[in-house]
Amino acid sequence: MMRKNIFKRIFSFYYEGFTNMTVGKKLWALILIKLFIIFVILKLFFFKNFLNEKFDTEEEKSEYVLEQLTKPKNTDND
Repeated sequence: MMRKNIFKRIFSFYYEGFTNMTVGKKLWALILIKLFIIFVILKLFFFKNFLNEKFDTEEEKSEYVLEQLTKPKNTDND
């Protein structure tokens, strides 16, 4: 008995499963639409490119990021 390659078996498992879906296709379409909205639309309109606006060179950007990552957290609660 000839065994198929593991990757071919995995691919055929998922391929056959997705081709036989009925409701699942609609659910996957909704998931992909939501991901598109979250990652593309919201980024374009709500999340500005802060580093490009504030700094001109790559060196200034990297220094700022390093400073933000390594500075101690302010623990004064007065």
